[in-house]
Amino acid sequence: MATFLVFVIVTCLFDTFYSLFSTHVNAAYTTKFSSDAERRRSSAINTTLPIILQVFIGFTIPIFYVYGDRSSMVFAQTVVVLILILCVLMLLPGIRETEIVKQRFLKGYEERGKEPYFKTLKTIIKQRNYMTTVVLFTLLSLGTALNLAASIYMLKDVYRLPLYPAAIYTGLAGFIGYVGFIPFWANVSKKYGHAKTMRLSCILICLVYLPNLWITTLAELIILVFLGGFVSGSFWVTLGPVSADTYDENTILTGVHQEGVYTGFTVFFNRLALIAQAVILTIVFVVTDYNPDPLAVQTDLAIWGIRIIAGLFPSLTGFLAFVIMYKYYDLIGEKQVALKKKLREMGL
Repeated sequence: MATFLVFVIVTCLFDTFYSLFSTHVNAAYTTKFSSDAERRRSSAINTTLPIILQVFIGFTIPIFYVYGDRSSMVFAQTVVVLILILCVLMLLPGIRETEIVKQRFLKGYEERGKEPYFKTLKTIIKQRNYMTTVVLFTLLSLGTALNLAASIYMLKDVYRLPLYPAAIYTGLAGFIGYVGFIPFWANVSKKYGHAKTMRLSCILICLVYLPNLWITTLAELIILVFLGGFVSGSFWVTLGPVSADTYDENTILTGVHQEGVYTGFTVFFNRLALIAQAVILTIVFVVTDYNPDPLAVQTDLAIWGIRIIAGLFPSLTGFLAFVIMYKYYDLIGEKQVALKKKLREMGL
């Protein structure tokens, strides 16, 4: 019970500090990078650097961790914590707003004054394009979380492979597929538009998860993870520019920059996706009678449950995201281009 409480407390603290960090960083994105070119470039960098660190950390755990050996996990996580401390030290200088950016924020508040928080929430909930991106982000975050959560069970229980070196091979494949093609997706986005590229990404994500239901070899898994990294890049490289367009639209409608509120609302739903991932994982494991013993051989039903978590559910989130975006998101073409012109005219 004591161990469980420690996990709960640490998880809550992590989530609190992560939400503070991500809200402030992402809220500055829209006004810091106002043109489409800047947003594409910054989004590409923003999606590339974290994945490099993620893969490096992902290599660390498989090298040191042995199934069922708690001390090996403690050592692996200690290495991860040291890496994160180094990242924190590098972040200390922070992000500084220019005087122009500050004036854009102050202009709206000087003219309209402050608005109560819950009144602002009521207003933004009515903004269709913004809420569409929130739902998309939540669905794709849920799908990604489910697939990642199931990945270790796929290796251990479905393929019956040791975490090392199998996780190294798959992690490297995903890294190459993701980072190697970020410039490609940035150019596609430039040519066809952020929103159209994101629509395509949702369909591709829907398709690429499905083979987890039937593939049986490590070679097939490596190819699939590579393709997963490739198509995931198409979504994450366009998420920043598409979200920023909805923020611009809301700024025009309200006459004031409120990106902090929008971002905080989005982060809240992202955290709900992680809660949903834990609930789905637990329900499937209970229903399929998954054996938590690290050395146990799972039943066919339990293995099917793992495959459904890794493949079917994430694929459904991609399909739903495509349908919702196709039906409700309309900041495309001339309407999207007009946003920048209108903001300049309003001095925002």
